[in-house]
Amino acid sequence: MAPRPHWLFGDQLGPHFVNPRGGGPGAHAPLVMIEARSVLRRRRFHRAKAHLVLSAMRHRAAELGDRVTYVRAETYAEGLEQALGHPPAPLTVCHPTSRRALDFARTRKEVEVLPAKGFMVSHDDFARWADSRQGLRLESFYRWVRARHDLLMDGGEPAGGRWNLDHDNREPPPRGQETLDVRGPWQPREDAIDDEVRHDLDRWERDGDVSFVGRDGPRRFPATRREALSALRHFITHRLPDFGRYEDAMLAGDPVLSHSLLSAPLNLGLLDPAECVERAERAFRAGDAPLNSVEGFVRQIAGWREYVWHLYWHFGEDYRHRNALRHTTPLPDWFLDLDAEAVTANCLSTVLAQVRDTGWTHHIPRLMVLGSRALQDGWDPAAVTDWFHRCFVDGYDWVMLPNVVGMSQYADGGLMTTKPYTSGGAYINKMSDLCGPCAYRPTARTGDHACPYTAGYWAFLHRHRARLAANHRTSRAVKGLDRLKDLPELLDDTARRGDTPP
Repeated sequence: MAPRPHWLFGDQLGPHFVNPRGGGPGAHAPLVMIEARSVLRRRRFHRAKAHLVLSAMRHRAAELGDRVTYVRAETYAEGLEQALGHPPAPLTVCHPTSRRALDFARTRKEVEVLPAKGFMVSHDDFARWADSRQGLRLESFYRWVRARHDLLMDGGEPAGGRWNLDHDNREPPPRGQETLDVRGPWQPREDAIDDEVRHDLDRWERDGDVSFVGRDGPRRFPATRREALSALRHFITHRLPDFGRYEDAMLAGDPVLSHSLLSAPLNLGLLDPAECVERAERAFRAGDAPLNSVEGFVRQIAGWREYVWHLYWHFGEDYRHRNALRHTTPLPDWFLDLDAEAVTANCLSTVLAQVRDTGWTHHIPRLMVLGSRALQDGWDPAAVTDWFHRCFVDGYDWVMLPNVVGMSQYADGGLMTTKPYTSGGAYINKMSDLCGPCAYRPTARTGDHACPYTAGYWAFLHRHRARLAANHRTSRAVKGLDRLKDLPELLDDTARRGDTPP
């Protein structure tokens, strides 16, 4: 009997998604890929993200040759019929990465959903771990993954005697330097497929078929397995040794610092997370990278990425609508349009321009500049989640829902994290070079030079005083409100600003 066809989604592009082992498709199963225009119509995506995803899909189809039927259709349903007839012949698909796609696959009687690939921990194993815990905290999960996969372990103990070296990875950037003294990130070379995709996007946008935000400059991220492996090797060899120290730092002239830029190929399925962390560990064992850098990288992938993936499914669809702080303010137009020039605050303007130009910033600008602005101003967390999903090249529903609702906006009331993550301008000033040329002063709470993050921080604490006073991690900060003699003036200034760009 001939093997059933197998459907590859646009984020299932690596060889492990067609490997028969681990519940994969048949060894010689014909493959189907569907480029559905309705996906681009549904949201106003970043132009660079649309280009990267379509380029990666078309590159994969070119690699697979006659084995794949590549269909361009309006919807997935139409694509299945074009590829497999009406009604479509039976086929398989690896567990999709979004609830919407999974629901669609499960409602099609011809589709059999196979186990998820592209992650280190299975759904069943996570469920057993979660059932054995009273709280689902990252640190406990991370240690469990490390021990289970023998990652950075010396026998039964963590390498170096400590599980978490985060304390060693919080150095501010070196003063007086506009960039880190490290080799730059890997860069791809565009080809005819990239040109074809860009031509199609231009035509669709010109015809009013779709609309984008942001700029589509030269492609910055891998679109093929070969490119992804080159990017991984380049990072491990040239950038990983310096990654740890400045993991949380920000520099206006060096938005990448020593970060890997591997989240996009990982989330496209071009890399397997296990191979990434195993290569990093080999660099440590060979003496080519320090433990704090390697542990920080492993924690991001084997810890945080796995944790977010499983919480997305564990918390259920209702998690999307969590709004514990009752924030309902719509996102302002300048933010939706990535209008960095409209913003006076240098940190926010700089980071918004990075998103506009590349569709990417690292985790600290996302959390402490973009997310903190949204949290302090009380923006609707569902709208903030959608914005991050659309505007980041590595943004998918499973990525952004826990990261934004839980980590960034504290809209789940503490299911995922123990406190809201926001700060005044002092933190940004300490961890960056962004405050020096700014029109605002990080220490000023009121007046013409009041930092919107400093004023916004105290206004946020005041607005949620009762809730935060009962939290042991924020109660001390709340008590600081009583020492602010200028609090009434601060609150008046904040209210007058409204949604005016800070």
